[in-house]
Amino acid sequence: MRIKYTIYIVFFVGIVIIEKENNIISRVSDKLTSKQTQQTPLHPSGFLHTLQKVNGSFLTLSKLKRRLENCSEHQEMMIRGRKHILLLATTRTGSSFVGEFFNQQGGNMFYLFEPLWHVEKMLTLDTGGTNATAAAKAYRDVLQQLLLCNFTLLERFIEPKPLEHITPALFRRESSSSLCDESVCSPVIKGVFERYHCRARRCGPLNLTMASESCRQKEHIAIKSVRVRQLETLRPLAEDPRLDVRFIQLVRDPRAVLASRMVAFTAKYKNWKEWAMGRNVPIDEDEVRKLKGNCDNIRLSAEIGLRQPPWLRRRYMLVRYEDIARFPMRKAAEMYRFTGIPFTPQVKAWILRNTQASKEASGVYSTQKNSSEQVEKWRFNLPFKIAQVVQRVCGPTLKLFGYKFVNSEKMLTDKSISLIEDKVLNFF
Repeated sequence: MRIKYTIYIVFFVGIVIIEKENNIISRVSDKLTSKQTQQTPLHPSGFLHTLQKVNGSFLTLSKLKRRLENCSEHQEMMIRGRKHILLLATTRTGSSFVGEFFNQQGGNMFYLFEPLWHVEKMLTLDTGGTNATAAAKAYRDVLQQLLLCNFTLLERFIEPKPLEHITPALFRRESSSSLCDESVCSPVIKGVFERYHCRARRCGPLNLTMASESCRQKEHIAIKSVRVRQLETLRPLAEDPRLDVRFIQLVRDPRAVLASRMVAFTAKYKNWKEWAMGRNVPIDEDEVRKLKGNCDNIRLSAEIGLRQPPWLRRRYMLVRYEDIARFPMRKAAEMYRFTGIPFTPQVKAWILRNTQASKEASGVYSTQKNSSEQVEKWRFNLPFKIAQVVQRVCGPTLKLFGYKFVNSEKMLTDKSISLIEDKVLNFF
């Protein structure tokens, strides 16, 4: 009998202790959240200090509270079968064009175009670069929250700071049809100019609360970014039970990328062109090092993805821009099959319209391309001497992705010789 009463007493005391601990967790988390909101300065050092504090001594409390708060949301997401797509690339690889494959999906897709632009801008140092470690953590955390339809963390990087979650300064808002939906279209405010305003309809500054609500109503979410350097840094997203992430890495021949950059950023590569023509101008070695670093990052990410470690199994796809340009419908169908999302007639119609564009419509930043011409165009714009530099510093990357080396100017400009090997890059 005494044992029975003892069990009851121990059980009751245990319940009381658990309840008190929950209250303590709630109060500490609330205070931490309040402190971050009121005191976190809008500059890199302040943001990183906050991240360390959250991920340091308060890690256990934060995780416990997050799990409690997101339990119902997680269940809802899994029931709905929501897919989270990250299209990862570098500049001048055709990522804006490929991103439209998802932007044009229609009403069941929430698409964001380069939201990390704001993060990179704020974390840029006076030297023009960024602290790679700090940037990688910030990119990861912002992407994670955006995939959960939470814009709060991104707001900390937008300048000027949004007022009551309203901003006229979101980078390339008009490139996301989701952010120009009628449900997200707030009234126009007289005297407030929005640089990246919607073109489909007249809308006022973007209400990020409305955008978040719209995001939660969509079946799937896709984000395009050229700012993530290493796929490995996004591993926590693949392991987050609230997310079902698919990583699509878009690559392009590094020689073609440089040729495109030389057209888009003419002044920056003026010395390169003069050096290639034999003038007594030294090539910018710092730019050569950046080129090598970029190639190495792309290759290392692809090697991890193609190796298919447990955290990336059936979650990674590598796509060459050249294959998309030559076979846009087939490659788009493969991408949709990989993500597990229906390939809609709306997307197919857009691809047909925008892969046979006229020369006038195919501008430097246009998403309208004549696919058959784009693949080979760079070979007639890039001097052979510069192609040799790229081959020297990016050799392993060229080999991995199946791009053939050229050993003469004649071979470079000979259209009868393809520089693209037929290569199976995925095994999912």
